Amino acid sequence: MTVSASGRPADAPDRSHVPDGPGDHRPAHPAPAGRALKQRHLTLMALGGAVGTGLFLGCAQTIHSAGPAAVFSYALAGLLVILVMRMLGEMVVTRPMSGSFADYARLALGDWAGFTIGWLYWYAFVAIVAIEAIAGGRIVHDWLPAVPDWAVSVLLLTAMAVVNLCSAGSFGSVEFWLAIVKIGAILGFLALGAAYVCGFWPGDGSPHLSHFVDHGGLLPNGLGAALAATVVVIFAFGGTEIVTIAAAESPDPGTAVTRATRQVFWRVLLFFLGSIFLVVAIVPWDTLVGPESPYAVAMTRMGIPFAGTVMTAVILAALLSVLNSTLYASSRMLTTLCRHGEAPRGIAHTNRRGTPSRAILLGTVMGYASIGAQALQPDRTFGFLLDSTGAVLIFLYITIAVSQLRLRARAERTEPHRLTFRMWGYPYLTWLTIAALLAILLSMALLPGTRPQLLMSLISLGTVLTAYAARRCTRHLRTHHPRQPSR
Repeated sequence: MTVSASGRPADAPDRSHVPDGPGDHRPAHPAPAGRALKQRHLTLMALGGAVGTGLFLGCAQTIHSAGPAAVFSYALAGLLVILVMRMLGEMVVTRPMSGSFADYARLALGDWAGFTIGWLYWYAFVAIVAIEAIAGGRIVHDWLPAVPDWAVSVLLLTAMAVVNLCSAGSFGSVEFWLAIVKIGAILGFLALGAAYVCGFWPGDGSPHLSHFVDHGGLLPNGLGAALAATVVVIFAFGGTEIVTIAAAESPDPGTAVTRATRQVFWRVLLFFLGSIFLVVAIVPWDTLVGPESPYAVAMTRMGIPFAGTVMTAVILAALLSVLNSTLYASSRMLTTLCRHGEAPRGIAHTNRRGTPSRAILLGTVMGYASIGAQALQPDRTFGFLLDSTGAVLIFLYITIAVSQLRLRARAERTEPHRLTFRMWGYPYLTWLTIAALLAILLSMALLPGTRPQLLMSLISLGTVLTAYAARRCTRHLRTHHPRQPSR
């Protein structure tokens, strides 16, 4: 039996695309309409992709629950993300595909996996579009109380939709400059914070590292609290994988993804661990109880004027970056589903600039609907959006790891020359990563604070799987029991 380059028997059908009917001979993975994203866009996207509101605001909850050990919580979560990105990088370099992880799931596990992870990812990112727009409305409303927050949310979402509709290049350029703002803010904080902690700061004496041992010590709430905080922390890294989707619209996807995955390690080490370490060193962990950003609290303690205003502006820039990138990623994932016949084909229509305008507009309209629901039901909508997508990222990471296991084994048998960028410690580190991700899901089930997110995310997963089963059943009936022509 001969084997094709994809690892299938030569006489077996290609399941990477299921035709909708006779005469459907579309390619499974048509090339993107343009190569508008440059290497500098992808480099800054890789560096700043996960630096968002989850870091600037979300770390307060982690530090308050875990104490100084929050540094270890971020280290553990960051290690898992580094390993998952390495697996994804191996698959992208070995076999570049425009649909990224959804297509790898399809190749490794079957059509059901590509359908499921594609629609889950689309739903989660459309929800994040709404979440970020609503959060942005609240921030600007605090500056301009006379302007309704829902109106600001609509304005922010519309602005980012226009950016995405113009071209992939305009998306990349805006993301480039927003990433510079975020990275500049983090680097500035690292420089000033390090000077303060090391005693090179005018004024009162530096606490040095005393806050790591005072106020209850390194583990004031126990090791269990530090491990439980990892459940929350891992969601702060969401968005790292977007660069693998965007790479399809660059001149050299393999090189772009290789560089991006290698940069993840330094980004986690410097941006996340370095800045969280300084926050804990500057501010006693048990004083972070309010809604203000821990970075703003730390800068205020250092005596930096207008620290709160500066950090609010940075947080708004980070929020716009997330809004911009999630609108982009959700539209490309929906386009991939259309190409496989798993969404209405018309949605994949591209304008003359090569932009999937209808997919972008659909995500924008869903965002408008969520903003309207938030205005009418402020106590329910935002929480529902957060809970229904809370564990989707873990589902995605597990799928990537399982796909890498199967596709790596297939590549070693049939095309080992393609394995120029490899996952470390295969297969042991891959299995260890899967076990750790499953442990996080178990922790979510056991912790009262995260249990609703797991339950709602499982409902989202069940809904998508049910939709796939219904679709398969409908196609089976149409194939084997065609409608008789009326006489």
